[in-house]
Amino acid sequence: MGKSKVLVVGGTGYVGRRIVRASLAQGHPTDVLQRPEIGLDVDKLEMLLGFKKQGAYLVEGSFSDFQSLVDAVKLVDVVVCPMSGARNRSHNILMRLKLVQAIKEAGMLRY
Repeated sequence: MGKSKVLVVGGTGYVGRRIVRASLAQGHPTDVLQRPEIGLDVDKLEMLLGFKKQGAYLVEGSFSDFQSLVDAVKLVDVVVCPMSGARNRSHNILMRLKLVQAIKEAGMLRY
């Protein structure tokens, strides 16, 4: 059996960056969701470029653009979302629900 293709949503966060590195180290083709609104956050941009040098694919997508989430999910076998709920718990829960809906729409989640 081949390696699963992984999408990490929140790959520049404290836990997310470690998951990206571990996924790559295990030989999984790894996509990292890159938000277009990342703007001039130089640290995050450098981290994303570092992931790309290690073999990750940067996939543009955003919670504010639902179709981009669906499109990103359709590219992979596994979605990992290590987003923290510490700062704004209700906002992050809504974002996770939106991701679950994108996973359903992409056909990954079946009941």
